[in-house]
This record gives sequence, structure tokens and C-alpha cells, in this order.
Amino acid sequence: MKKLFTLAIVSSLLLYCTPSEKKNGLSIRELRSVEQSENTAIEQRINELLSQMTLEEKIGQMTQLNNSEIVTESNWGAGAELSIVTKVDTAKLGKLLRKYHIGSFLNGIAETPEVWFQFYKDLQEYNLKVSRLKIPILYGVDQMHGPNYLAGGTIFPHAINTACTFNNEFPANMAHVTANEVADIGHLWNFAPVLDLGRTPLWGRFYETLGESPYQVATMGTIYAKALQADTSIAPYKIAASAKHFIAYSDPKSGWDRTPVDVSTQTLYEMHLPPFRAAIEAGIESVMINSGEINGEPVHASHGLLTELLRHELKFKGVVVSDWEDIIRLYRNHKVAANEREATLLAINAGIDMAMTPYTTNFCEHMLTLVREGKISEERIDLSVARILRLKLKIGLFENPVPRNDRFDRIGKPEHKQMALEAAQESLVLIRNQNNTLPLTNIKKLLVTGPMANLKAPLGGGWTLRWINQDESLYPEDMPTPYQALQKEFSSATVILAQSEAEVKAKAQGADAIVVFAGENSYAEGFGSIDGINLPSDQLNWIQTAQATGKPVVLILISGRPRVITTVYEKASAVIFAGWPGFEGAQAIAEVLSGKINPSGKLAFNYPYSPNRLVPHNHKSTEILLAHEIPNQIALAHFGEGLSYTTYNYSSLTLSDSVVRSADAEITATVTVTNTGKLEGKEAVLWFLFDEVASLTRPVRDLKFYEKKSIKPGESTQYVFTIKPSEHLWFPDKENNRILEDGYFTLSVGDLKTRFRLER
Repeated sequence: MKKLFTLAIVSSLLLYCTPSEKKNGLSIRELRSVEQSENTAIEQRINELLSQMTLEEKIGQMTQLNNSEIVTESNWGAGAELSIVTKVDTAKLGKLLRKYHIGSFLNGIAETPEVWFQFYKDLQEYNLKVSRLKIPILYGVDQMHGPNYLAGGTIFPHAINTACTFNNEFPANMAHVTANEVADIGHLWNFAPVLDLGRTPLWGRFYETLGESPYQVATMGTIYAKALQADTSIAPYKIAASAKHFIAYSDPKSGWDRTPVDVSTQTLYEMHLPPFRAAIEAGIESVMINSGEINGEPVHASHGLLTELLRHELKFKGVVVSDWEDIIRLYRNHKVAANEREATLLAINAGIDMAMTPYTTNFCEHMLTLVREGKISEERIDLSVARILRLKLKIGLFENPVPRNDRFDRIGKPEHKQMALEAAQESLVLIRNQNNTLPLTNIKKLLVTGPMANLKAPLGGGWTLRWINQDESLYPEDMPTPYQALQKEFSSATVILAQSEAEVKAKAQGADAIVVFAGENSYAEGFGSIDGINLPSDQLNWIQTAQATGKPVVLILISGRPRVITTVYEKASAVIFAGWPGFEGAQAIAEVLSGKINPSGKLAFNYPYSPNRLVPHNHKSTEILLAHEIPNQIALAHFGEGLSYTTYNYSSLTLSDSVVRSADAEITATVTVTNTGKLEGKEAVLWFLFDEVASLTRPVRDLKFYEKKSIKPGESTQYVFTIKPSEHLWFPDKENNRILEDGYFTLSVGDLKTRFRLER
């Protein structure tokens, strides 16, 4: 019988309870005590303010409104159908500040830095004029992939592209650029990173994730958050990051946004919790909540998730903010409350600190009534307000409440765009290259076609200049479409655009190759919900028309998620998953096609083979034990796969020992990777572990470490992975106890495998 070992969950008995005690939790007074920072000046200031604030002022600090409520003109419609004049209407603002004491606003569209500067300056100065206690406004923005709500800003690839680079420099670079370009205009609360897992490409927010591996999401998400919050180059300002969406938001059984998730508690702890735990341990300042429900319980109303798990167990001390209208949705959508006031009571009792209402002040009225009725204590309100004030004090908002306009030369500067370009280049995944079709050489005539060939919007994807933006006129004039980028890159050749299937047939004669750009145009959130994961039939027909010409066909997928392309895959000479690569994406694609850039991206997800086989890399063995008459095809291309224009050989996989004899011991794995081709390339080496026999079913392979290095032709480089049982070999049970069991483990890297044994 295998020995069981439960790793101690490190906690102070005075501070937080263990998992077995978590249902009892801590009192509000105890939480106030343990959440205090070591900065006595900050804590003294919080206590002083709380002692002076009226109940109405405290509730105002817990309220966040959309900026559409305070501007001179706004038509905040659905999707791309919105318009707004980003100029403060002091009459509207004054009413909200004098009567409701609103402490936070959010949102916007891509305005020039001058417009944002004046807006934020007017907002803060008027607030400081009206506010009795001079508490500054905290302004929140979803800067998801660079400063995407700033005209002229540097737009990086989306998170799924970042994951496909397997290069940890890029989340840090994106955080640094974002901070440098938005801090001076007052966007000091950034609703990123997304720490949801990309385990189902049906989900319309798949592109916002850092892939399907909990380890990779935790690693890259934490790097981003730490870099954003610790950037000293934006002094005197600081930016607070927000981990979202706590928790398991990304795996709805329908695949549609904001729909129910049914997940075992063990899977919740093993798959969905690690990224949030890592971010909290790294000091992330805020957490945004899952809009949906888990196992029948809306997360915004879950005391078990928002207080017992997030506060008591994970020890999160920062601000918990609702998502858009999600307290109201407890009544309107989830039907767990009879009215909006009851919904407010549920959310506050669950653990929400700030309500993103975002259009009305009903929350303020409901909170006042609930306190007067004795249903919510002022002590509970003080708990949330202390967290909000602490955040404002920690980022220096009291000392530096107004923006500055003397560093706008940082915005969109060449060094920043170069970082975005390199991220796009390394994010492109070459998943098929028959007969070395790519790179395209000796090209005299190149035919470019497909619905995404001459558009800019698909390169940026969602959360770009607007929440959803398919208006080509809003994109920078100097931003090339894929077709335009290919014209420039292949300037010595004739590059022709075919804008329909009929034009493909008419213009294919004499072409050396056809490049087809297929995929998806920009969408966000629920607008990304789809009925099926297949690439739309009209696009498949377009690709097949190109293939019927007999010319080599290069298929480029510009898409927020993988779409099933199995029917056209085998006849494609080359296939690249380009994701949504940002404003430098077209240049990156052109340079990979020409061979100027050697591709190095690898899939951060399993590319689906068919609509009903959406299986992640870290699946259970029973997920693929199909009946004999069903083809056992797991994926069209697998997690971690990606071709290069050079070749690599993995050899000499060795372990420093074959037995690990204690939970605190470690062994070192090394592998040698040799560039056996003629070009320098970057190779990401991915290390996977498999627990061969366990008391709970284990993933067949689970990513535990990765590292990317540049290797010259003929050069051999050693990669090292240090295996620590207390970090890499345990798994949680359904109570979130950490289980470490003796037995054999398989380590795999590249095409090599070896075994070792844990024996204590």
C-alpha cells in the first residue's frame, strides 16, 4: 500500500485557519487585524479616515461607476455600437460625488493621451474640490494586451499568443510597456492579468487566457502582475493589477460566456486554483470575480469561495471587485435573490468589497437600507473600505492624485513596438510544413486571399481601441494588413490580392504559392459565443478553392481560438496558428513567411481535431479510452508542438538520482538539445511529469517547467529542471489537502522519457 503524506499548508494559527477549519473562518475584527500592512503610517491613515467618514462616504468608496455616467456625451451601446465624448461633465460628476461620494470609475475607449490627461485631471481635481476628506478617485481600465485603450499605444499580442511564445520575457515586457504608457494618464488600476485556463476553445474569452496549463498560467500571470506593480520607471505613480476571474470562469459546460460551470472540488483545486494562489503569494493587489456559477452557486454570492477559500485559505488581503453588473445579475439572471437589494446583501456577505454597478447608484441606496435594517453591520463595511483605502494609499494615490503630461514621448516609442513585434514573431506557431514549403523563397508571384487577408481588426482582436472593434477606420493608418505587410516583405515579387473565391480561380495562374488568411474577426465576451468550433463553411470552401488550383497553399489562422480545420489540413502545404498577434502581427507573419524570422512558437493548448474531441494535454487516461470503432485522435496538433526552419535533437536525458528519499529532497534532470540544422533558432524545452499510480486519477502528462534558449547551428545546449516533491509531485484532494504519495513518476521532455521513484 502506498504511503500517504499530507503536506502542511503553511499558516499562522493566529492568522488563518487550515482547510479543515476553514468553514469556521475568522471574525470581521480578526480579518481587519490580520490584513493590516506593515506600513504603520498607512494603517494609521486608514483608521483616521474611517473614524471621520460617514456611512454614506464609506458606501461610496465601495461603488464603481462607468465613465459614461460622468461625461458630456455618451451612447454606451452593445458591442462596437458605442460612442463617448471623454470629457468630464461637472454637473453629472458633482451630483454623484456630493450625494453618493463615489470612489471609483472605470472604462473608456482609445483616446489620445492629451484627452485622457485632461479627463483624469478634471475628474481628480473636481473630486478633491468636492470631497470632504479629499479621498482620490481610483480609475480602473482593462488594458489587456498593452495600452489598448490609448490612441497611439503599443498593442501587444493577446495572452494566448504570449503563452505560445513560452518566453517569460514577454509578459514582463508587456507589463513594463503598459505601465509606462498609461500611468501618467491616471489608469492606475489595471484589470489584468486573466488567470483563467484556456481548456475549452468554445469559450469566447479563450484568447484572453495564457493557455491550458495551470503551471504556465501561474508563471506568466505572476510575472506580469509583479512587473506591473513593481515598475519604478513610472514613479511617482504605481499601478495595481487585478487577477481575474476568480474562479473557474473559463470552463462552462456549454462553452458560452457567463454560463454554469460544473466541476469537482478536486479539479477546482488542482486546475483552476494554482494561478490565483501564485498571484496572491506574489502580492497582487486585487481580484475580480467570476461572473458565472459553480456547481449551482453564483460565485458573487459564494461565501465559501470568496471568504473561506479566498480570504481564509489563500490569505488574500486586497480588494475584491465584482465584474460588470454581476451583483444585479444575482437577481436578474441567476435568480438566487428576490430583488436587487437582496442580491446586494448576498454579495456583501459573500465577500465583495467593491461593486462595479456600473450604471446606477442603486447599490448605494440598497447598502444604506441594509445597514439601517441591521442586515449589514458598519463593521463589515469598514472591512471593505479599509481594503480600498489601503490600495489607494499603497499606490500613492493620495500623494499623487493628478496626472502628468511631460512624458507622452514614451507612448508608442520604437523600443516598445519592437518588444511587441518580437512577441508577435515568437507567438506564431508553425504546425504544418510539408516539403519545406516555408519559408517562401524565389517567389515571383504570390497570391494572397481569405477573409482576414486585408483587415486590421482581426490582428488586434477584442479589447482593442474599443471593447469590440471591427471598424477598420479606427485603426492606425500606418498599421499594415497582412496583405500590405506581404507586399512590403516580398517587394521584388508581384503580390496580388484575391478578395473572393472567384478571384482566386481567376488570379491563381502563374502564382508560385497562395497564402490564405482565415479565422475570426474581433469579438469580446458573450459576442464570442459560437454554435460550433468548426471553421465556418464559407471559409473552408474558400480554402478548398485555393487548394483546387494545385498551387502550394499556406493557411494562416488569425483567430482568438483554434477552429477545427481537419477537412482542409492534409491538403495544406503549411499551416500557421497566428492567434490575435497585435498591431505588429502582420509584419511578424510576413517575416516568418519570408524566412527573415525563424518561427519558435509552440501550442499552449491542444489544437482540436474534431468538435467533440476538445481534450487538453493534461487529460486523464480514461478520457481517451474510446470504443474500438472510434478513431483515437486526441488533437490535430498537440500542446507543446511547433515547427522551426531548423531542426533540434534531444539527447542525454539524465537524472542526478533515480530515487527521491524525502519530501524536502530534490533531484536534477538535464537534457541536451542540439541544433542540427543550418539556422539559428530558439527552442522552448517543456518538461512533463506523470504520476504512474495514484489514489486519485492523474493527468497523463502535466507541464511542470519550461525554458527557452537561442541555439546556433551545430551548437548543443543543456537544459536543467530541478524536481522538488513539495513543489512538483503533490496533488490536492477534494478538501484541498496536499497529497504526496510514494511511487514511480515518468518524466518526459521532447521525445525522451525516464523514470524515478519517490520513496520516503
